[in-house]
Amino acid sequence: MEFRSFMHEAMAEARAAGERGEVPVGAVIVREGIVVARAGNRTREMADPTAHAEILAIRAACAAMGSERLVGHDLYVTLEPCAMCAAAIAAARIGRLYYGAADPKSGGVAQGARVFAHSQSHHAPQVYDGIAATEAETLLRDFFAARR
Repeated sequence: MEFRSFMHEAMAEARAAGERGEVPVGAVIVREGIVVARAGNRTREMADPTAHAEILAIRAACAAMGSERLVGHDLYVTLEPCAMCAAAIAAARIGRLYYGAADPKSGGVAQGARVFAHSQSHHAPQVYDGIAATEAETLLRDFFAARR
């Protein structure tokens, strides 16, 4: 099976989040080449600090699949997941994680907590970083520059 990136769809979710005034992060969950869930950050809109794009996409995918496990699913997200999101990714048993921009301040995969490398992590997905990183970084940089 030929690899096809779905990062462009995650970027569309990130742009939509930014237009809503949310930090522009987007996520999509894919199984066998079909998007089963998509989301952008909604922490402000929902007044919920857990309403990160990854969490919302995982919730939607689990509901669609009728299971708390997403074995065989891929997650595309525009920013390195934080520790909370990385723990949810492990709990959901997502098979592959593709992310764009690194997050030196709050990342939980390659930076900071490195959740998947911890001995208490029950599952570690295959991780592919730097997918459309420049585009994701530019979107975030422009969003924050406009607010300063």
